[in-house]
Amino acid sequence: MRTKILLKEAELPTHWYNVVADMPNPPAPPLGPDGKPIGPDALQAIFPDALIEQEVSRERWIEIPEPVREALDMWRPSPLYRAHRLEQALGTPARIYYKNESVSPAGSHKPNTALAQAWYNRQEGIRRLTTETGAGQWGSSLALVGQMFGIDVRVYMVKVSYEQKPYRRSMMETWGAEVFASPTDQTESGRKVLAEHPDSPGSLGIAISEAVEEAASRDDTNYALGSVLNHVLLHQTVIGQEAKKQLAMVDDYPDEVHAPCGGGSNFGGIAFPFFADKAAGKAVRLVAVEPASCPTLTRGAYAYDFGDSVGLTPLLKMHTLGHDFVPPGIHAGGLRYHGDSPLVSQLHHEGLVDAVAVPQIETFEAGVLFARTEGIIPAPESCHAIASAIRSARACAESGEAKTILFNLSGHGHFDMAAYDRYFKGELQDYAFPEEALKESLAHLPQVAQG
Repeated sequence: MRTKILLKEAELPTHWYNVVADMPNPPAPPLGPDGKPIGPDALQAIFPDALIEQEVSRERWIEIPEPVREALDMWRPSPLYRAHRLEQALGTPARIYYKNESVSPAGSHKPNTALAQAWYNRQEGIRRLTTETGAGQWGSSLALVGQMFGIDVRVYMVKVSYEQKPYRRSMMETWGAEVFASPTDQTESGRKVLAEHPDSPGSLGIAISEAVEEAASRDDTNYALGSVLNHVLLHQTVIGQEAKKQLAMVDDYPDEVHAPCGGGSNFGGIAFPFFADKAAGKAVRLVAVEPASCPTLTRGAYAYDFGDSVGLTPLLKMHTLGHDFVPPGIHAGGLRYHGDSPLVSQLHHEGLVDAVAVPQIETFEAGVLFARTEGIIPAPESCHAIASAIRSARACAESGEAKTILFNLSGHGHFDMAAYDRYFKGELQDYAFPEEALKESLAHLPQVAQG
C-alpha cells in the first residue's frame, strides 16, 4: 500500500504553466485611476521587466531559468502522499491525496515564487525589496531568498498576525529581514489609517499599501507580492505539474482538487495545471476554499477594485469585499484578503472553478483530525482545504462513490500552536461577515465602468 509518491530532482518541471493560454476569454485588463486600461510600463516603478512580461504573457509555457530551477531543488519536487489513515478514520471509499508543500525551508509553498521574484530582481540590479505578509509564510519566504541572493528585505506584517505569530517574525529576522507591525507610522498610508483607526488590527490591503508606497518612492527598491498577480500564480504551477506526474505514477487522477484561497497563489498553484485538462474536456472539479469570515469568492462582488486599502495599486477586475474591508482576526492570516486573483476570480465568475466558504472551528476540527491520522500539524490556511476535502470524502462514505480527492497541504502549523491552544480551550469563534457590513464596504468601490 503506497503512501509516499516521490519524483526525482531531474523531474522538476522545466517550465511554468500559464493558465491564460487556456482561458475561454482573455483576462480583464488592469485600469488606471482614470478608469482606462494601463500598459505594462505603469508597473515599472515597482517590478522588474521580466516579471512584467510574465504578468501580461499569453504564452502557455514559460521556461524556468536554470539558476532558479537549481535553487528550487533545495526542496522540490515535493512529496505527494496518499492519506490512508485519514481515509480509514472517515470510513470513506474515496482515495485522498495531498501535496506536501510544508517541506520548504520556510514551511510553505510561498518560496516557489519568492525564489523566482528575487532572482529576476537581482538580475536587474535590485538589492532591496519591500513586501507585506499576513500569517508570515510569505514574509518568511522572501526573507529566506533575500538572504540567498544578497537582497535586503523589509516586511510590513499585518498587526494582528504580528502579535499572534511572534515566531514567524523571529524567523524573518533570523534570515535578515526587517519586520514591522502594519499599520505603521513610517508611511503616509499607515499614518492615514492610524489617524482614523488608532487601534486598527491591520489588513493585507493596508500592508500592501505601505509596501507599495515605500517601493514606489525609492529608486533602489522594488516590491514583491506573494499572491494575487498573474506572475505569482504562474510560478506556483510547479505544484500541480508535479502532482499530475505523481498521480500518473499510481495510475490515478483527481475527480476533485481542493486548495485554500486567499489571494489565489495556493489554489492556482495546484489547480491551474489541472485546468489545462479541464479546458481540453476532462472532468475535474476545482475547489477554492476560503474562510466564511472573509468570503471573497462566495459573497464578494465581481468588480474593479484596488488591490490595496489606500488606492495606490491599479484597479483589478476581481471578486472583492471592498478595498477598505478589514476582516476579523481569524487565525488563517494568509486568507484575510479583501480581493482575489483576477485569474481565479474570472474563472470562478465564468463557472469554471468552484468556491466554498468554511467556518473557522470546522477548519480546526479538520486540522486536528488530519494531525492525529497523518501526523502533520497543518497551518490554519491549509486546514481549509482539509476541511473541504473531508466534506467530500464523507459524502463519498454516504453515497459509496470512490472518488479521487486531491488537496494542497500548503504549509505546516508549527508556528500556529497558539491558535490550536485557543481551539482546545474553546476560545475560537466562527465569524459570519454581516450582510449590512458587506453592503457598506462594497458601496465604496471605485467609480469606474464595471461591465
